[in-house]
Amino acid sequence: MTLPELTALSWALVCAGALIVGLSKTAVPGAGTLAVAAFAAALDARQSTAALLVLLLVGDLFAVWMYRRDVDWAALRRLVLPVLLGLMVGAGFLAVSSDAVVRRVIGVILLGMLALTLWRRRKDRPGPGRLAGMGYGWMGGFTTMVANAAGPVMSMYLLAMRMPVTTFLGTAAYFFFAVNLSKLPFHISIGLLTWEILALSAVLVPLVAGTAFFGRWLAPRISQRLFDRLVLVLTAVGAVHLLV
Repeated sequence: MTLPELTALSWALVCAGALIVGLSKTAVPGAGTLAVAAFAAALDARQSTAALLVLLLVGDLFAVWMYRRDVDWAALRRLVLPVLLGLMVGAGFLAVSSDAVVRRVIGVILLGMLALTLWRRRKDRPGPGRLAGMGYGWMGGFTTMVANAAGPVMSMYLLAMRMPVTTFLGTAAYFFFAVNLSKLPFHISIGLLTWEILALSAVLVPLVAGTAFFGRWLAPRISQRLFDRLVLVLTAVGAVHLLV
């Protein structure tokens, strides 16, 4: 396997992106948006999507192992059917919409969900009921299909559920591992995941592992208030990134 030819700046960007992936999986959900931007700036679209998927799966595996005892299985079960529905609707939307329209629609959705979450917290409303949970799941499936942007949507759902930090991270870990694993066969079948990209990802795996372990150490030391604020701010950053 040979590595792709990258400039020094591109190597710096993909290394930074790999570090962010590990941290986002085990301590700071929502930071993955920054990793997407870093890879997109360093590689072409096809390469960045495939390389990042491999690293996300590696980060997912670490997170699943580290938070295997901190999972809200009931919350995950409620998401299965609406996520599948969202995936199907998202596929149809992709067939009739341009990339610019897709990005703006997702950005508007995220800002709307952010505003709703802030309003619920300000009014001290209880967590979302079954119907609202189905709506979050539908949006999660829709956004991951059309723009790989399910992270902020699911962060808003788990935040609205008022989960403790480690339960939030454990539940998110299992959800995204299942979602990202389901994408892998498609990347292989259409030729996105090449030996060259696998070689690049292999070089970056130690960086993901390092920050994943650091994140696991850091997470219990982050106050609930700071954690919630980080999720909200990074969701807003992701929404604005999609809009501009």
